[in-house]
Amino acid sequence: MTDRAALVAFAQESIARGSKSFRFASRLFDRTTRERVWLLYAWCRKCDDMADGQDHGGAMGVVDDPMERLAIIRDLTAKALDGKPTGEPAFDCLGIVARECGLTAKMAADVIEGFALDAADWHPRRENDLYRYCYHVAGAVGVMMAVVMGVSPDEEATLDRACDLGLAFQLANIARDIAEDDAAGRCYLPDDWLATLDISPGEHMRPHNRKKLALMGRWLADEAEQYEASARVGAVELPFRARWAVLSAAGIYGDIARQVRSAGEHAWDQRIYTSRPEKFRWVKTAFADAVANNPRPMDRTGLWTRPRD
Repeated sequence: MTDRAALVAFAQESIARGSKSFRFASRLFDRTTRERVWLLYAWCRKCDDMADGQDHGGAMGVVDDPMERLAIIRDLTAKALDGKPTGEPAFDCLGIVARECGLTAKMAADVIEGFALDAADWHPRRENDLYRYCYHVAGAVGVMMAVVMGVSPDEEATLDRACDLGLAFQLANIARDIAEDDAAGRCYLPDDWLATLDISPGEHMRPHNRKKLALMGRWLADEAEQYEASARVGAVELPFRARWAVLSAAGIYGDIARQVRSAGEHAWDQRIYTSRPEKFRWVKTAFADAVANNPRPMDRTGLWTRPRD
């Protein structure tokens, strides 16, 4: 599949199945940007599904060949970026949006590194390790999305803020999905956090640790809130409709972290999500914020910064 219209239709179906929140926010972009966002999403979604044995997210399957899958992802990505048909629509989607927007092999490689970390059964030892992981699985995607929205690859300060939004999203996801990750044999809570609260490795989901787990959920939510605030400052540089979409997504995803924090010990009794009425409320709020285009100042001093090389 190499026809652009067909690939856009494929990407639209992919985002409809894979992310209701992101699809909801993407409607606010102008048509060209919206299509490009869908195209990039389709590649990210396919890579994630291949790496985790999923179908547009959902429960992770058993993956017996993680390194082989990773090699396939890298090979198909390289072909797509070279302008060659890959035989996989999602990778052809990447090829088109990369050529239209100037996405680079380095940008794609940073995203793929996140899948490599999971393939190696990686686990964060320290807080900075957690941020590095969040960068590769989400912050690097934020950088690519910003370029798709018209930010120059040379605008490092703005790309840092775009990265911050990805970090905020991933920190919220980690906070929400602690129980699901544990069921899949994964834990993204840093060892130094667990040690601080005297939780033994692999014991964080035990009922007697629930109060301590709620405290870590609050830590994650507080960190997500900082990075969300930083990202809002960067949205100033975006065109109006892109700014509106980004601010809407920030509020919608930010509510996940805020709900984890407010739910305390009950945050993992059932899956947390942002309701449709709340999504519409954030779209309305984001419209006013995008028009005003005057976010509260937020200094990045002390925040983790993405690697430059």
